[in-house]
Amino acid sequence: MVDLSDIRAVTEGLPRSYEVLVRDRVKFRVGQIVYLALSADETTMGIGFPKEERDAAIAAEPHKFFRPRPSDERFRWIEVRLDAIDADELRELVLEAWAMCVPKKVRAEVLR
Repeated sequence: MVDLSDIRAVTEGLPRSYEVLVRDRVKFRVGQIVYLALSADETTMGIGFPKEERDAAIAAEPHKFFRPRPSDERFRWIEVRLDAIDADELRELVLEAWAMCVPKKVRAEVLR
């Protein structure tokens, strides 16, 4: 199971990314855009994810992914169970979510 320290290790040093505490929940932002938010009990995280791929990911791996609450379904967002992913998958998910929020030039510099 991955946890907050693993998430911080991945987000550390990402350009324009920063951590905030909002209503006792840890969130990671680029500017004002939240790309990752932990649940209050830190067992799940919501993360930026392409809407057009969300249903396929949930259908393929329902033990890992689940739908966001109805009010958040209009956003590019998916929920992830932290006990169902490893550090490599966490890194991939976080980098993809972060990349959705930064300019192409910034993304290209980090992802090369």
